[in-house]
Amino acid sequence: MIVSSYEKARFNMVEQQVRPWEVLDPKVLNLIGEMPRDRFVPDSYKGLAYADIEIPLGDGQKMMFPRVEGRLLQALDIQPADNILEVGTGSGYLTACLAKLGNKVISQEINPAYTEQARQRLAELEIDNVELRTTDSLSDDIESGRFDAIAVTGSLPEMPEAFKQRLNIGGRLFVVIGQSPAMTAFLVTRTSENEWHSEALFETDIAPLTNAPVIRKFVF
Repeated sequence: MIVSSYEKARFNMVEQQVRPWEVLDPKVLNLIGEMPRDRFVPDSYKGLAYADIEIPLGDGQKMMFPRVEGRLLQALDIQPADNILEVGTGSGYLTACLAKLGNKVISQEINPAYTEQARQRLAELEIDNVELRTTDSLSDDIESGRFDAIAVTGSLPEMPEAFKQRLNIGGRLFVVIGQSPAMTAFLVTRTSENEWHSEALFETDIAPLTNAPVIRKFVF
């Protein structure tokens, strides 16, 4: 009965939260409809795994709203051959979704506890095309090489030039820019070696990446 209740909750999440938020890509809807989100949330929040909330993970971090996760996956338009960089592993749920859509995911997380929890959850679901790394993605240890897609799962105050440089030509970057309560989700596409196209997708408000720079406000 527990399994069937989760399946019903997952169906309702897709139909009542994700689809109404203009997530219409069948492969994204099917994936979210099949991925057991309840396997990635803290035990104390199992009953709210499919609710329209940002589930707390600890240390001020939260899972994104399901509808935002859906918009992220749709915007990045992951293809089977894509190599992906995820900045902020968190619960590992979005990591699993990206891995199911693409070729390989390198996921970076500053909190070692999150890394190990995600490692266990991914192994339980036999998702083996993910490389988890514990590191500060905003330090000098930014992942070398280029990627077809980059998902930044926490907000930043300004557009991150370093991540834009990590894109292959044709590669896509999803990032939320701004300061609470006014933030905007952007899709940045690299169109040539020295050019990028930026598209504002929607307004939102999510927790910042750990160690994200703080822009000081002038006081007159």
